[in-house]
Amino acid sequence: MDSTELRIAAVVPCHNEEASVAKVVADLQAAVPGVVVYVYDNLSTDKTAERAREAGAIVRYENTKGKGNVVRRAFADIDADVYLMIDGDDTYEASAAPLMIKTLLDGPYDHVLGVRREDAGATAYRAGHETGNKVLNGVVGKVFGENVEDMLSGFRVFSRRFVKSFPAVSREFEIETELTVHSLHLRVPQTAVPVGFRDRPAGSESKLRTYHDGFKILNLIIGLARHERPVAFYGLFGTLSWLISIALAIPIVVEFYDTHEVPRFPTLFLAFTLLLLGSLAWTAGLVLDGIRRSRHEASRLIYLLHSAPGVHDRGGDAEPRR
Repeated sequence: MDSTELRIAAVVPCHNEEASVAKVVADLQAAVPGVVVYVYDNLSTDKTAERAREAGAIVRYENTKGKGNVVRRAFADIDADVYLMIDGDDTYEASAAPLMIKTLLDGPYDHVLGVRREDAGATAYRAGHETGNKVLNGVVGKVFGENVEDMLSGFRVFSRRFVKSFPAVSREFEIETELTVHSLHLRVPQTAVPVGFRDRPAGSESKLRTYHDGFKILNLIIGLARHERPVAFYGLFGTLSWLISIALAIPIVVEFYDTHEVPRFPTLFLAFTLLLLGSLAWTAGLVLDGIRRSRHEASRLIYLLHSAPGVHDRGGDAEPRR
């Protein structure tokens, strides 16, 4: 499938990227003929919008701070066959875009993740960020039972049906985590492609805050585990409550059989309370699991409303979309 026959949109979220945005736009246009580059200016105080417009991008504005807000706005506003998302800081090698798009179409896949491979001598991957990324990859892998290579990568390619079924509720840098989890719970066809990762250009500063954003992402993962694995999440607390309740109740029951008296009513009351709380936790988990299934079925139906990347269905024959 020739990518020039498709509508390809590149979404470039930017906040104060005056030093790098023009090069990102130029690199994308050179790498992917016919691509329409949308630069979303997110409350920049420098000349990001001017530089992007001069480079040939369509500039739009999102006045609610946060990368998640930008992605939600872009995915809702832009109509395309293939969507490419890349940060405006020029740390990713835009030259990998054609391979990622080709991989998406050849699959066909709905999500191609750009797995960062740091260039020789580069220091773009700060130690704290690299460690945090590995930890979060492991946590998501354990929670959702899928191996995740680079959950926080900002370089990705999506199909239309992925984008239009993605709810995008995150506000800031947690958006990458939400994108990954969406692909996991819908079980969409996806793969990964190595991409170059380099230092920011001179005069450009990172917006990431290692601990602040790391805790936000971890909090999102806990919330997602609660919503996506409610039986396991609430069942854990329910089982712990039951075990503590049994541990408290056994000595009282033994003493009752020996003396026919219950001298520790507060402890007995606590044991029955924990038993009740454990039962409520398991009930909540089972009810929420039914709701989760309904949400997934609704998302899947929306996903199926759109054709696979680059093709549409005509009586069962797949033909190029022109």
